[in-house]
Amino acid sequence: MRELVFLLEERSAKALLDSLLPRFLSTEIHTRLIPFEGKQDLEKNIERRIRAYQNPHARFIILRDQDSHPDCKNLKGTLSEYCKKSGRAQHCLVRIACQELEAFYLADLDAVEKALTLNRLASRQGARKFRDPDKLGSPSRELRSLTKNRYQKVSGSREIGKHLDIENRRSPSFQNLIAAIRRMEGELKTLVF
Repeated sequence: MRELVFLLEERSAKALLDSLLPRFLSTEIHTRLIPFEGKQDLEKNIERRIRAYQNPHARFIILRDQDSHPDCKNLKGTLSEYCKKSGRAQHCLVRIACQELEAFYLADLDAVEKALTLNRLASRQGARKFRDPDKLGSPSRELRSLTKNRYQKVSGSREIGKHLDIENRRSPSFQNLIAAIRRMEGELKTLVF
């Protein structure tokens, strides 16, 4: 079976991918989204989950927020080490949401406006801080403020995922996630059973 497995820091990432993936991922790729109870739970379980996974053809994407971690590359290296210890590192990709998943949403205020039925939010996309939202210190706080608390992590992520522009370039970490999904999809499509 061609299977793409996501190991996710939290349920909001699952909600996003539940609504985003069907919009562009091939239907011949089965997906499994495994949310954890935060970054520590994710990190504690990466190695074991990947090693024990029964499908030898599965590919894995690990998605975690950078949060207050000072060095994105160092964090990615740490998570990649867990993949190596699983014995299946060649089937794994690690992606970091800089700083938080909400930066993806702030990069596409049109999607937020549509998802949360707000008015004139997209017109604020040209503001300096929304041109490169990966650099914001607390995207979740910014998004709650911008939407006057209409944004809720899980339900908001689910709705926004239905509208996100997959080609949007304002969040490099979002584009890296999309590129990882497409790369794994390509690998899975070439498998011969």
